[in-house]
Amino acid sequence: MTVTATLFRFEDSYAREVPGLSVPWAAASVPAPELLVLNEELAAELGVDPAELREPPGVALLVGQVPAGVTTVAQAYAGHQFGFYAPRLGDGRALLLGEVIDTQGRRHDLHLKGSGRTPFSRGADGKAAVGPMLREYLIGEAMQGLGIPTTRALAVVATGERVLRERAQPGAVLTRVAASHLRVGTFQYAAASGDRDLLRALADYAIARHYPEAAGAPNRYLDLFRRVAEAQASLVARWMLVGFVHGVMNTDNTTISGETIDYGPCAFMDAFDPATVFSSIDEGGRYAYGHQPRILQWNLARLAEALLPLFDDNSEAAVEATTEVLDGFTDAYARHWAEGMAAKLGLAAPDRDLAEDLLKLLRSQQLDFTRFFRALSAGTARTLFTEPEPFDAWAVRRQVLLPADRATVAAAMDRVNPVYIPRNHRVEEALAAATDGELGPFRRLVDVVSRPFEERPGLADYAGPAPAGCAPYVTYCGT
Repeated sequence: MTVTATLFRFEDSYAREVPGLSVPWAAASVPAPELLVLNEELAAELGVDPAELREPPGVALLVGQVPAGVTTVAQAYAGHQFGFYAPRLGDGRALLLGEVIDTQGRRHDLHLKGSGRTPFSRGADGKAAVGPMLREYLIGEAMQGLGIPTTRALAVVATGERVLRERAQPGAVLTRVAASHLRVGTFQYAAASGDRDLLRALADYAIARHYPEAAGAPNRYLDLFRRVAEAQASLVARWMLVGFVHGVMNTDNTTISGETIDYGPCAFMDAFDPATVFSSIDEGGRYAYGHQPRILQWNLARLAEALLPLFDDNSEAAVEATTEVLDGFTDAYARHWAEGMAAKLGLAAPDRDLAEDLLKLLRSQQLDFTRFFRALSAGTARTLFTEPEPFDAWAVRRQVLLPADRATVAAAMDRVNPVYIPRNHRVEEALAAATDGELGPFRRLVDVVSRPFEERPGLADYAGPAPAGCAPYVTYCGT
């Protein structure tokens, strides 16, 4: 069904085609909605005039006050959180407004966070604070600029009320745009219901929406799994290549589409170290930077368990097919990472030994991951090392592998190695100012990280890590 709203033509294919995995629910009322930030580029892609979204009816829509005939829903899903299974999670403070077809004919979910309690809230207030919602907006735009598949924020609207966390903070609602919100946890929930028809309907829906090529495969459900594994192998490789640490890689935060979702305790690594953890709740380092590929494979194994009844009536054959795909994930990730690292190093072909030896050097001398690669293309990387001799030996090995046209090599490297990432101290400064009502630093930072590869005058302060002596950076799961 298509419902024409004031601004959007909402569709509801998910709620209709997979009944039982969502609950009709309405957003809480908002006392004094105020638009804080609007993604005008994204609005235009969705076919909406940004000026209309800035008007009172547009702002009202962005906090869930929908026209008659539009039914918003809270989605159901399960998930493994830090390795422990939770059978009923779901949208505890979120609602799916509906689906929108953009100007290129692509289907997107329009989804709210911080819109109030739902049947899945588990006793929480269902609200969100300004800072975490702006973080999600900021990191999503940074990932978009880096070319990494990601959900994005259309807007953040202040609610005019206070939410109690460690302290009272201004409340906000975020409008998120995603290829869909189908997660590994969605399939876990469907599988746990024991209703094979529901599980099959969900898998058919995922195929039609994200991987239509799988529909013609001899085993469409196994092919769906294989394609999800490939998409996630590519995604986690891209995270690793820019030093991104997701921080909360639960199965309910692993999408079927291959988009990055849920920017809670995430951050970008400064000094290279595989053990890097930022999240305050990840005391054991389960989701450390260096663990992310393995965790993604573990999450895919949970997806396979959910889909197993659809793979083959013969359980042994189903397990064998699953194992083959999961083993293939390791090879796919290694391929994506090696190809990406070759591009970062300016090589015509991957050299895994060269790349891994470099990472050992970066770790031993605690070099900044992002700055090193830009300095490498500029020919100034040696100056970053306190003990340059090991780098000199490594550089000789690299030199013989480089194409002859060094200027072309450097230009190509600069197209994949960012100058600007959301440096953690800059993120915190911007969010603190925004929480106090000053959005200028936030807008500036969004502009900087949205164009990460283009070095611009006057932005040198955004290109480096926090000053020496700063306390270790810690993030909190506020989104």
